[in-house]
Amino acid sequence: MEKVFDAYGKYYNLFYTDKQYSLETDYIDNIIKEFAPKTKTILEYGSGTGGHGLLLKDKGYAIMGIERSEEMAKIAMAKGYNCHVGDILDYKMSQTFDACIALFHVVSYINRNTDLINLFSKTRSRLNPNGIFIFDVWFSPAVMFQTPEVRIKKAEDDQVAVTRLAQPVIDNLKNVVTVNYHVFIKNKQNGQCTELSESHPMRHFSIPEIELLAEHTGFSILKTEEFLTKNQPSSNSWGVTFILKANE
Repeated sequence: MEKVFDAYGKYYNLFYTDKQYSLETDYIDNIIKEFAPKTKTILEYGSGTGGHGLLLKDKGYAIMGIERSEEMAKIAMAKGYNCHVGDILDYKMSQTFDACIALFHVVSYINRNTDLINLFSKTRSRLNPNGIFIFDVWFSPAVMFQTPEVRIKKAEDDQVAVTRLAQPVIDNLKNVVTVNYHVFIKNKQNGQCTELSESHPMRHFSIPEIELLAEHTGFSILKTEEFLTKNQPSSNSWGVTFILKANE
């Protein structure tokens, strides 16, 4: 899995101050209560700065996160989140969980088929009997219909003013959109400017692709829906949620 968020992990929360963590956490909590109501333990992939994990912890779950970015993991741990620095593809653990979640398109960061099979197989082994795997991905019909475009986002606090330029490069043969980020940071105290760059290769998926992965790795699909709205996926559904159950 490619290293991402290393360069500007410290500015992540600043860019996503408008992200609806509480609403999204309630959405995931409701899914868990519907499909695995006895869930007590959760494993979170790509836990970031702990936005979802800490709220799930407040709801009474025992949750552990795995985060590739050391910078982001440090922020989460400073908030009291049980987060471990590592790669979800090869992180070694003996503990098993009732549920596993991977939010904000974590699975879309995994581009190669061999890595996807590896991840799903490892996730199956990390789950208790009848455990569930909840994740959202970029949805191929929406990506092809809407077409990613250049975007500029600005954010600031008392210390810095940050501008992020996102430039997508589309590879239709591989179902991957590489989002090239250029981040410009201005220190408000001394006027110093810094520029950072990162590339985020994002794979988009169709429902049959996930069905094949699930069947190959010991899962059954319980439900597929548009993220948050719970609507049926369509060409307008950029993010789609998959709810998988570990087969016995």
